[in-house]
Amino acid sequence: MQRKLMEKLVAWKNRPGHMPLVVYGARQVGKTYLLDRFGKEQFEDVVYVNFETDDSLALAFSGNIDPARLLNTLDVYFRTQIIPGKTLIILDEIQACDRALTSLKYFCEKAPKYDVVAAGSLLGVSVNRERHSFPVGKVELLTLYPLEFEEFLLALGEERLIAEIRESVETNSPMPELLHGRALEHYRTFLVVGGMPGVVTAYIREGRIMDARSTQSLILNSYVADMSKYATPAETTRIMACFDSIPAQMAKENRKFQYKVVRKGGSATLFGASIDWLAAAGIVVKCDKIGQGFMPHEAYRDISAFKLYMSDAGLLTAKSGVIPMTLLSEREENTFAGAIAENFIAQNLQALGYRLYYWASNGQADVDFLIQRGDELIPVEVKSGHHTRSRSLSVYRQKYNPAYSIRLSTKQSGFENGIKSVPLYAVFCL
Repeated sequence: MQRKLMEKLVAWKNRPGHMPLVVYGARQVGKTYLLDRFGKEQFEDVVYVNFETDDSLALAFSGNIDPARLLNTLDVYFRTQIIPGKTLIILDEIQACDRALTSLKYFCEKAPKYDVVAAGSLLGVSVNRERHSFPVGKVELLTLYPLEFEEFLLALGEERLIAEIRESVETNSPMPELLHGRALEHYRTFLVVGGMPGVVTAYIREGRIMDARSTQSLILNSYVADMSKYATPAETTRIMACFDSIPAQMAKENRKFQYKVVRKGGSATLFGASIDWLAAAGIVVKCDKIGQGFMPHEAYRDISAFKLYMSDAGLLTAKSGVIPMTLLSEREENTFAGAIAENFIAQNLQALGYRLYYWASNGQADVDFLIQRGDELIPVEVKSGHHTRSRSLSVYRQKYNPAYSIRLSTKQSGFENGIKSVPLYAVFCL
């Protein structure tokens, strides 16, 4: 399974004087698999430490964390010799050992020639910052997300289709209908399967949607287990309530997160920290509201209004109990099909490196996403089907006159009247 982050890992290895690296992301997005493959392909030897499964090594990091002592301990424990430039040290599930996280600072300062990579799923919520602070400025950071749609196509062996899609978007010209139909079929499959590597593997292995759905259930259960493990009982109750409200939040026409949907009388005071927990764990994707379509966009961000998406469209489909055939068919869009399509775009835009924003104007108009291109904000409208008329996009264009706008739908690529039409499956071209 090809992951684009591999290129950044190789660049890190080849960069002189690199600091220790921390790769983080939600549970089961493939961090361990990717780092293991990276180590085997780029180094002669790999020393792998898992702090959740090996208590003895966690204990070794609980005392003196001088790199010379730790390296000697690892040499003896693994019966090997750790050699700079030839051995990759992987510290997995590092959130389970605070002192191991702190040790990265000293590897940076005292043993910079050694290659150390740490991986963690819940770093933002599990580290006890009063005891052991995050080694800011002493590590490099990379985030691994679920597979985005191009990676999904690569897993299916569709390299030539990817090339056709890119050419179609770049030239604003349609593809042959046969290829367009095949790309849409893969897109609809992704809405059900999603991009969690274990789910994609189960689907490719058996070719059955239900195998993917059972794996998704296991992942969702593991998220709930983490809530209980890394939060107090009172916090867990609030976090789970917010998590369970996401399908209902997405079913609303404007998708804006409302605390009253979580619980009658709910407020930011009661549930704000729970939202932050879910975002820090990588379980949800937050999209902030911007009240004005001007740069700098941060100056116009409304911190009281936001949308909340699942980190993976397939997990949203599973959690919502959507019958797969309603998405796999070519039936026209409905409210929740639109919600899943919007979640799909949010997932892919985040993986592309965009910070997510939407625009709303006094309840009169609502543009799904704004993405920064150079010194300008480009409005992006999402339509789950063939009907693409959008009053909100027209209002935004008249008000702020952007160089162009983007409309994502099931229609073919094209450009007309300042609107760039892009098929939903071509989001990776943005």
